[in-house]
Amino acid sequence: MAFVPTCLLIRHGRTSANATGTLAGWTEGIGLDEVGRGQASSLAGRLRGLPIRLLVSSPLQRCLETAQIVAGALGDVAVTQDERLGECRYGSWTGGSLKELAKEPLWRTVQDQPSAARFPDGESFPGESIAQMQARGLQAVREIDAAINDEHGPRSLWALVSHGDVIKSILADAAGSHLDHFQRIIVGPASLSVVSYTDRRPYLVRVNDDGTDLAALVPPAGDAPVGGGVGSADPRSTN
Repeated sequence: MAFVPTCLLIRHGRTSANATGTLAGWTEGIGLDEVGRGQASSLAGRLRGLPIRLLVSSPLQRCLETAQIVAGALGDVAVTQDERLGECRYGSWTGGSLKELAKEPLWRTVQDQPSAARFPDGESFPGESIAQMQARGLQAVREIDAAINDEHGPRSLWALVSHGDVIKSILADAAGSHLDHFQRIIVGPASLSVVSYTDRRPYLVRVNDDGTDLAALVPPAGDAPVGGGVGSADPRSTN
C-alpha cells in the first residue's frame, strides 16, 4: 500500500466585502471582520494538534490573516505565500456590487459556462479567465504537494489558504468535473476541504467542512488494515 500527502484547502474567513456583497478581488486592505476572525479561530481550534507540515497562503490580506490565526494554533509552522493561490483577477469588475454585476451579460457566462468566461481588464486591475485562474491554482497545488512528499514523506499533511473560486476550481478538478460545473460546489468562509493526490487520480476527501472532527485526517501508522478497517474512509492509502 502506498501513502500520499494530504492537502487541506482553507477558505479565508468572512470580510466586510463578503457581508456587503462586494467583489473584493485583488483590492488591498480587505481583512477579516469580527465574524471572520471568529470563524478562523474556530477552525484553528479544530486543526490544533494536527501534524501540518506547511501552511501556504494567497498573498491577499484576508487569507494571510486567516493563515496567521491557524498557524497560531499549530505551533511551529511558518506561513509562506504563493501568488498563484491569489483571488481570481476580476479586472474592471473589482470592487463592484454583486447585485449590479448580475445585470451584466458576462454574468450568465460566469454562471453557466465559466470555462468561456474572461473578466475584462480595468484601469487599476487586470482581468483573467476563470480557466487561467484554475490552471495556476492547480499548478501551485500539484507542485507544492510533490515538494511536501519529497521533503516530509507521503504521510504528510499540508494546508493552503485561498479564495472561494480558486478552491472550487481545484475541487472540481479533483472530482473529475469539467470547469463548467464548478459553480455547483459550495465553499463557505473558513471552511475546510481536503484532497489527496495519488499517481492515478486525486481523491476528494471532504468538501465545505465547517464543524466535524478532523482527527481522522492524521494518516494511520503501520500497515493498512486487512479487510478495510473501521471506516476512516482514508484514500491516502491506495493499491
